[in-house]
Amino acid sequence: MKITFSLILSFLLAGLQTLSFADSGKKSKALPRIAIAGLGIESSTFSPARTEEPAFKAKYGEQIFTSYPFMAADSSLRKRAEWLPALVGKSLPGGMVTRAAYESLVKQTLDLLKKNGPYDGLYFDIHGAMSVEGLDDPEGDLITRVREVIGKKVLISTCMDLHGNVSWRLAQHTDLITCYRMAPHEDAMQSKRRAVENLLSRLESGKGKPAYKAWIPVPVLLPGEKTSTRIEPGKSLYAKVAPASKQPGVIDAAMWVGYAWADEPRNHAVVMVTGDDKANVTQSAEMLAKSFWDVRKEFAFVAPTDDLKGALNKALGSNKRPFFISDSGDNPTAGGAGDVTWTITEILKRPEFKAENGPSLIYASIPGPELVEAAVKAGVGGKIDAHAGAKVDARFAPPVHLAGTVEAIHHGDINAETEVVVKVGSVRVIVTKKRKPYHKEADFTRLGLNPRKSDIVVVKIGYLEPELYNMRADWILALTPGGVDQDLERLPYKRIKRPMFPLDKDMKEPDLKAKLVPSSDSN
Repeated sequence: MKITFSLILSFLLAGLQTLSFADSGKKSKALPRIAIAGLGIESSTFSPARTEEPAFKAKYGEQIFTSYPFMAADSSLRKRAEWLPALVGKSLPGGMVTRAAYESLVKQTLDLLKKNGPYDGLYFDIHGAMSVEGLDDPEGDLITRVREVIGKKVLISTCMDLHGNVSWRLAQHTDLITCYRMAPHEDAMQSKRRAVENLLSRLESGKGKPAYKAWIPVPVLLPGEKTSTRIEPGKSLYAKVAPASKQPGVIDAAMWVGYAWADEPRNHAVVMVTGDDKANVTQSAEMLAKSFWDVRKEFAFVAPTDDLKGALNKALGSNKRPFFISDSGDNPTAGGAGDVTWTITEILKRPEFKAENGPSLIYASIPGPELVEAAVKAGVGGKIDAHAGAKVDARFAPPVHLAGTVEAIHHGDINAETEVVVKVGSVRVIVTKKRKPYHKEADFTRLGLNPRKSDIVVVKIGYLEPELYNMRADWILALTPGGVDQDLERLPYKRIKRPMFPLDKDMKEPDLKAKLVPSSDSN
């Protein structure tokens, strides 16, 4: 049989093409298809404020990667999967999310997930303390609806804030779960990266879903200002989490303080451990839960506390500068409305601050869009006489009257949009178009303010964020009124599970045995 050279060449080319297609198929199969989605906010049910959709500043598709420095285009993690980001929305803490806003964001998320499927995995990036009008457990609801779209076989890895809440439903529908181990959250990106690495590792190894998920509710509900990992007992308690996660057959260990300013049955502390070794998973979870319970009475505020009058007296009597005062009850980083005027009203009543050469005090901040508009018209150096605040939460004081001089105007802040500084007596009040937390030195310096040289700095915040903490010469936490009141016994809880420490101080020992959560593909 005579075979021509051209025929042989054709056979060879066909074989090479077949190999090429096979290799291509192997490469595409080797890279898992991973979606990214999530919504995050802390929202107080004790505030009259409501959070609308624009507050989430949703990112779509490739935009989402800008939130994760560890997933830059040339990063090793980015190259290990085919990433299919859908929607990630993160809002400043605030009031309850309107049902319309939630449903809109969920629909967009589900539509995008439907469009880009199928998937091998999903990185679920949430906070865990979202409250929605007329809906319990929004994160549990969201992950359930996501499962209906992507299916039960997809591996979901969840990362959360340690001030979030983990319901049984959320625990059941996720596979791998972790949370931050530091408060303040200096390890946020490290924790998110760990969640992504856990997901990739389980997909690449073929191990998939963990054999065991241990969940233990701990009946303790405390504010973050009492559970900071900067001080004891939080410091030593959270130091036990990483070693627990490194036990043989354990994938990850996590411990949530929970969110104290929402009134739902899921609001309490939780411990979760995931892995393939039943004994190590359950024993590690029970050790962490017992450790939490055993130190419950040792938690104390991260700073000295007093009412506002006492805090101001201490600051004025001190020779340490700058002296920081946390106006904690309306803290917008914890879910406060941010526009409660009670504290600034009381400050301006004090005779010490009436004269221009009195003790210098910076107050950050109060929203007042009408005052901001008037200040912009008046210009720097102009006089202003207007009111600000108490448009959302006027339960404790009416809008504050500010009659003074405009010292600074700044446009373009991502949260405030426009900020102005009004000097009244010796007090410099930062007024914003929209509410904004002030927790970095640059927030002040770009307004021409030097907090390091101010006698007193009052910030709407709870525990000081790292830059402010490192700047303070002294600090006190003022127990002021608002939607995130630090005195939890003043809050009208009706729906949390009772008994609950510290509301029920003499409660019996709880059952802290590990409860094994069914696999997400078994429900």
